[in-house]
Amino acid sequence: MSSAFPQIHLVRHGETAWSLSGQHTGRTDIPMTPAGEAAARGVADRLKGLSFSAVWSSPSQRAYNTSVLAGFGAETVKKDDLQEWDYGAYEGLTTKQILAERPGWTVFRDGCPQGEMAADVGARADRIIAELRKANADILVFSSAHFLRVLAARWVGLPPEGGALFVLDTASISVLGYEHDLAEPVIREWNQQ
Repeated sequence: MSSAFPQIHLVRHGETAWSLSGQHTGRTDIPMTPAGEAAARGVADRLKGLSFSAVWSSPSQRAYNTSVLAGFGAETVKKDDLQEWDYGAYEGLTTKQILAERPGWTVFRDGCPQGEMAADVGARADRIIAELRKANADILVFSSAHFLRVLAARWVGLPPEGGALFVLDTASISVLGYEHDLAEPVIREWNQQ
């Protein structure tokens, strides 16, 4: 996959106990499982031959350690704006548990009490996008599912709630880029395993 325009590779962190159980993991800083660490090491082979002018990561250990295990630790810069959605009162709960108390709830539409709304996450994504466009270079980003979904939505001009339309598996790789020129941002690849 080659392009005359910059490409942004997005990597979701490797599996954690909570991603496996479906618990919302925003700011709780839990490690990857052994399977998650193995998948993170596998990211290195999948990115072999590519070079990046910068490597950015969420400060969470699950994202940062994915970058380290993928071979990018020495170059990785932690950026607070890449943190996962702050789930507030819903931290550690599964969607099923939340729906039992709040039927019809979705994180993208309703947000989280004592946490973030989609617009809050979208504002952080917009700041990252502004940095990416200013850099105008190939950049590698490590973060978490809901944040990366909002980032992709904002990249192509959708509202933050548009992140609901994208699904990301652990240790997946996605690519943001452009079509005919820098005024046409597109999603070039999504959720590659």
